[in-house]
Amino acid sequence: MNSDQLEGKWKQIKGEFKQKYGKVTDDDATYSEGKFDEMLGRLQERTGKSKEELKKEIDRW
Repeated sequence: MNSDQLEGKWKQIKGEFKQKYGKVTDDDATYSEGKFDEMLGRLQERTGKSKEELKKEIDRW
């Protein structure tokens, strides 16, 4: 999965949450997106793998 696909999936999930839970704001979604990026950075640091490798591994899960 490339970053465009990952971003597209994230936007779909974010939209579904907004539909289901009207009180979810863009700030909430941006915060979650930032946490995902932080998690990728930590995994990258600890495993020595590239972000692309990690995204592929996550996609396979």
